[in-house]
Amino acid sequence: MDRRKLLRMGLGVLGAGLLPVADARADDDIIGQILEGKIPPAASVPPVGLRPAPVETFAAKAVVEPRWVHLRNIHTDEKLEAVYWENGAYVPDAVQALNKVLRDYRNDETHPMDTGLYDILDQIRAKTQSKSPFQIISGYRSPATNKMLSERSGEVAKRSLHMDGKAMDVFLEDVDLRYVRAAALELGRGGVGYYPTSNFVHVDVGPVRKWSGT
Repeated sequence: MDRRKLLRMGLGVLGAGLLPVADARADDDIIGQILEGKIPPAASVPPVGLRPAPVETFAAKAVVEPRWVHLRNIHTDEKLEAVYWENGAYVPDAVQALNKVLRDYRNDETHPMDTGLYDILDQIRAKTQSKSPFQIISGYRSPATNKMLSERSGEVAKRSLHMDGKAMDVFLEDVDLRYVRAAALELGRGGVGYYPTSNFVHVDVGPVRKWSGT
């Protein structure tokens, strides 16, 4: 058999009968160059009918779910369920509304709450599968309120993170307090204080640590 035909069969067996005339001519040129020694047989020549397909890149668009929080201030009975994070950013109106609900109810002072706290609550809710709002014992505390509470109890830090809007004391009505604590500890974010007698878990965005109180 003609050597040119052998080369054609070896290179094009997978694509036989599928080539347009222009491609067949191009293959004749390649085969001719191989026979003349201009291209080594081992060179990377695409098999007949198997031209390299264009590389397609697909930008995988990550679907990021909105984050929401549902809470109730036990002192004012104010409730708020809001999407606080959406489309890669915190929602200003929702954050402002949350600041109001979490204000110091004793003197009506508000303070920007650290948005990382809402992420902690959102993740605790997901871990515990709670369907009820977070009951807020304490959100923001003004310096005056914190001073008064620290004088009453040795368990209130004189320089509490509540004063910076970086801490909350919470519980869930449909989840045992132990599980709320366990979920918070599992996150490995900030401080977690466990107060079984007072029935709340303290969460904050400070250094990672844990403790128990009454």
